[in-house]
Amino acid sequence: MSPVVLEATGLYRFYRAGEEETAALRGVTLRALAGEFIGISGPSGSGKSTLMACLAGLDEPDGGTVRIEGTRLSHRPEGERAALRSRLVGVMFQSGNLIEHLTVRRNIELAQRLAGRYDPAWQAELLAELRMEQRADSRPSRLSGGETARAALAVALATHPAVVLADEPTGELDAQTEREVLDLLRDQTEQGTVVIVASHSAAVAHAADRTVTMLDGEIR
Repeated sequence: MSPVVLEATGLYRFYRAGEEETAALRGVTLRALAGEFIGISGPSGSGKSTLMACLAGLDEPDGGTVRIEGTRLSHRPEGERAALRSRLVGVMFQSGNLIEHLTVRRNIELAQRLAGRYDPAWQAELLAELRMEQRADSRPSRLSGGETARAALAVALATHPAVVLADEPTGELDAQTEREVLDLLRDQTEQGTVVIVASHSAAVAHAADRTVTMLDGEIR
């Protein structure tokens, strides 16, 4: 049986505004095995993005823990979470993981250097695999929607992460480009990478090994 790569146990997350409190996550538990592609579906406001942020260590759960390859990511100082995230997690969010004033190549290089894994050969391989060689020295604002998605995926994969987390990565893409991006994500699972995609898209559900549905902060 494949080993467990990601394990989130009993995650709670509360947001407070004045005297009002909203439970964005209510005891969410999720396990992902090596090479597994998991889709997360659910309506807006169901907790998908909050869950993804907690899994990435970008947000701290108020209760519960997140472990990746046995290492606890949650309930650590931000600096420690950032260091672990740079090595263990590739993030591809709809809002983008590209720095505008850097070229595609420099964005990939920055991700590698932050993780202490500078690897020009892997940079070149990524750019070739994602058909971005001709756009490597372009800035994000000069890219089409499909090119932006492929560049964001290149940055997410820059450090050979154990887990790739993508929140609505194909929301602004046409059907053909969406299929291409999902195929590229699917390819990563063959190397043992865990891929988790939160999306409303039926194409994501079709590409995934399994899909979990969130509603009112819980997995149903």
